[in-house]
Amino acid sequence: MYLVYADKRGQVYDHSELIGLGRSGDSLMEILEEELIPLPEGATLVSLPNCHPVGMDPNTGEMVRLTEYQAVGALMPQGYTRLMFPGYVKENKEDKLPLFGYTAVVWRDGVFFVAAEASDEPYRWNPDNFPRCDLEKLVKDTVNQYPENRIFTHLSNCTLGYGCLTASNTFFNRWEAGLPVSYSCNAGCYGCISEQPDDSGFVSPQTRMNFKPTEDELVEVMMHHLKTPESIISFGQGCEGEPSTQAAIITKAMRRVREQTDMGFININTNAGLTDHIRAIVDAGLDLMRVSTISALDEHYNAYYRPRGYTLANVEQSATYASSQGVYTSINYLVFPGVFDREEEMEAMIEFIRRSGIRLIQMRNLNIDPDSYLAMIPQAKGEVFGMKQALEIYRAELPDVIIGSYTHVPPAAYQERRRQTLAQLKNKTQ
Repeated sequence: MYLVYADKRGQVYDHSELIGLGRSGDSLMEILEEELIPLPEGATLVSLPNCHPVGMDPNTGEMVRLTEYQAVGALMPQGYTRLMFPGYVKENKEDKLPLFGYTAVVWRDGVFFVAAEASDEPYRWNPDNFPRCDLEKLVKDTVNQYPENRIFTHLSNCTLGYGCLTASNTFFNRWEAGLPVSYSCNAGCYGCISEQPDDSGFVSPQTRMNFKPTEDELVEVMMHHLKTPESIISFGQGCEGEPSTQAAIITKAMRRVREQTDMGFININTNAGLTDHIRAIVDAGLDLMRVSTISALDEHYNAYYRPRGYTLANVEQSATYASSQGVYTSINYLVFPGVFDREEEMEAMIEFIRRSGIRLIQMRNLNIDPDSYLAMIPQAKGEVFGMKQALEIYRAELPDVIIGSYTHVPPAAYQERRRQTLAQLKNKTQ
């Protein structure tokens, strides 16, 4: 398992002697064979700017820094959970890496390997299944079909400019499609990919939407997409703020759509802090809800999300209410090797999931500069198990909870329960 590194021109090499290392939290260590898989389709190798690669001399065990070269990492497609970061040391500790999910990569037997494991079926999120030539025509045709709808125009940039796969599905008219609705947010996430304060030191890789859609625009997009039993339309995308801040228009649009079709599923990706707003959206006909979180510990959660006017307790209340009403609930778990696998983090999250009725854990690699993130959150208080063992513990402790990577169509039993709940709500309001 040899060190992979790059020169200043970006040319990638494998070292003939040094063993490749990984990083968990701020600790450099060897990568175990069971933590490695071949570099998957859709992954991209990138150099880490101003970061020196570190390898290990197999004869002495000494860690060696290659000061003339740059460290290399892999950016993983959805469906893969990172187990370790690349082994590197920064030239300047104050430098911040761009907001990507860097994964350790090594060279073995003539093939690149990465420290990761498959957490979900990757087919629907493999970039190879989103051919650019088809997309360009579909985007043009759809925008021309709805020339007054600003959402389609906005999503055209997300699709062709940023390569967003969820936005692309809106134009392919399949699977899970994005429906951004909000330009404002009730949180100031440290790693927000669509809006950063000027003094953060990070550059947002996306631009947040800058308009408030109308109810008619929302209905038009939803009716355009909800045409098959497995179609999913999702409020809450990386190019927007918190969707539940626009609950007033979301609920009206949802009711209008459900008067016209019962096809597909309506989902919201949310921080779930505005419990009253979430209740209204649930009661208007929501099918799926994915709650974004990084921890079930207040100190850690608050350090990253910097919530405005809500607490982690509100998040749990929202998830619990949605679950009680038959909504298929999941968490968008932003995971970070060396933190996700801390003893106290695991204990708190497992209990949170049990109390709130979460049915699916969507493992998402946290896109952040590792050093900046570690500096802002509490230090570990208990044992750090390693990502591989931590995932095994989750599966053992939560046998009825699915560990995956993206939104799933709920089992038939949940669909029927939700239909009955909505029928009861409708009868009460008539």
